[in-house]
Amino acid sequence: MPQDWRPFVFGGIGSVAAEFGTFPIDLTKTRLQVQGQKSEANFRELKYRGMFHALVRISKEEGVKALYSGIRPAVLRQASYGTIKIGCYHTFKRLLVERPEDESLAINVLCGIAAGIISSSIANPTDVLKVRMQAQSQRFANATMVTSFVNIYQQEGTRGLWRGVGPTAQRAAVVAGVELPAYDWSKKLIINYTQLGDSISNHFIASLFAGFVGAIASNPIDVVKTRMMNQQNLRKSVQLKQGQKQQIYKNTIDCFIKTARYEGFLALYKGFIPTWVRLGPWNIIFFVTFEQLKKLGI
Repeated sequence: MPQDWRPFVFGGIGSVAAEFGTFPIDLTKTRLQVQGQKSEANFRELKYRGMFHALVRISKEEGVKALYSGIRPAVLRQASYGTIKIGCYHTFKRLLVERPEDESLAINVLCGIAAGIISSSIANPTDVLKVRMQAQSQRFANATMVTSFVNIYQQEGTRGLWRGVGPTAQRAAVVAGVELPAYDWSKKLIINYTQLGDSISNHFIASLFAGFVGAIASNPIDVVKTRMMNQQNLRKSVQLKQGQKQQIYKNTIDCFIKTARYEGFLALYKGFIPTWVRLGPWNIIFFVTFEQLKKLGI
């Protein structure tokens, strides 16, 4: 069977379009998730009361431009992560099942998990830089993307660029393993039991549902991933300022336990509203764009 390149290209285009449309919401989610950490002196203060308060305060204190801090690595990430994820998902499905109508939910979940792990692991350095630029926008204000990548490498080594790859891959496995099958399942259900057919209205409803279940499943892992990526594990050659204490999370489980123990279980759902508010529109923009590109007949 010849390789179909269209899911890769259409997936990348749809992902970049969705990222541009929802990025400020993603930034507030990151800020909400990193605040209130007992082990990080720079993030102990609870500056933001919620998503809208964060949007207003960031705009006032740092300027509207700060709402798009980290957009360059975010777009680069989606151009790589989104392309690989969607391309692999559809390729894996066709390798296991020849006809789309013969797909099962179990097969789609398996393909989604595999696609999420592979794509997120490859694109991890861009995610690290995006998270840090969102959480610490002033520090990266005058730095180019290449310079920022080099600085992370010089201070933290190769491991710094792949910091948080464990929780990132776990989250991507959950998101892709839930959202993509949920979209396919609900889309098929709408076609079979309503008069909407394979229309934009169908794509809108199915993508909204996929975003909601994806947000519920992935938020705890997303909080852990964000905190793991935002922390610095400075190499011995880099000296800390006098009196500064560097406390880090040892691994994913350590971050999960400390967050729940010191801040309560609900801390794992910090940023849920902006996560859901973002994933809803993100999925709508992505899937509608993806479906319309499929209809071009290329």
